[in-house]
Amino acid sequence: MAADIEAFEAQRPRLTRLAYRMLGSVSEAEDVVQDAWLRWTRTQDEVLDPAGWLVRVTSRICIDRMRSAKAQREAYRGPWLPEPLIEELNVDPVERAEDVSVAFLLALERLSPLERAVFLLHDVFDEDYGSVAETLGRNEAAVRQLAARARAHVRDNRPRFSVSQEDAAKLAAAFMMAASQGDMAALSSVLAQDAMMVTDGGGKRKASLRPLIGREDIIRLLEGIAWRAGGDEEAWPLSFRAVRINGYPGIVMERDDGPMTVAFQPGEDGKLAAIYMVRNPDKLGHVSAG
Repeated sequence: MAADIEAFEAQRPRLTRLAYRMLGSVSEAEDVVQDAWLRWTRTQDEVLDPAGWLVRVTSRICIDRMRSAKAQREAYRGPWLPEPLIEELNVDPVERAEDVSVAFLLALERLSPLERAVFLLHDVFDEDYGSVAETLGRNEAAVRQLAARARAHVRDNRPRFSVSQEDAAKLAAAFMMAASQGDMAALSSVLAQDAMMVTDGGGKRKASLRPLIGREDIIRLLEGIAWRAGGDEEAWPLSFRAVRINGYPGIVMERDDGPMTVAFQPGEDGKLAAIYMVRNPDKLGHVSAG
């Protein structure tokens, strides 16, 4: 039994990373890995390749969950964002920012469950096509076709450039400083002309029911929000702290109605390409302002 536990724990981080990318949910990823552990303890057969066996089981559980959640996702009120993946700034990042950014996860959402699994297993987790085919119960030719189709869908949405953590932190800090002071001119200068802002309230907290596209659209919304003391007390955060959200610097805010997160996506022009706010309490159970 001790050997079984050791073999599983050695794979747990990889399984959790895979499940989070598949489902876009921290809590669901943890549930999937727990389910894989239960199946691991119940197997009566000798497993010659524990790592491969666990990846196969985890992938199949995720695919089943994605298929069953399709109707629920279609009925989701307003824009959908993944659960924020939060790390402290003083901890070395586990992931490359480009591989776990909100923009990348949203691009994955456009794929079918099988396309998503193939793309992640082969292109992100470096599984060979034969192993992916075995995992998904497909022949290798079909898997290669799925991979090519998925790659084409993701290519235009995955960040194609690297931004240093220092530069990204400066952009995030500049945005928060300008917002806290109500300085719309400074806010405008931080945003790219075609910047996007997405707020996810899930129908449970106030949020825009459509993505805001373009600097002017975003500024108009922010002008209607009291970001500084003396404004709307419900809009002003009780506290906030800087963290890393999905690979890039972001903010966790504590408000009267609970926490929210603000994730920033830096662009290649030295400005913010996107801002992602998660306000849905169902996605913030693992979040605290600290």
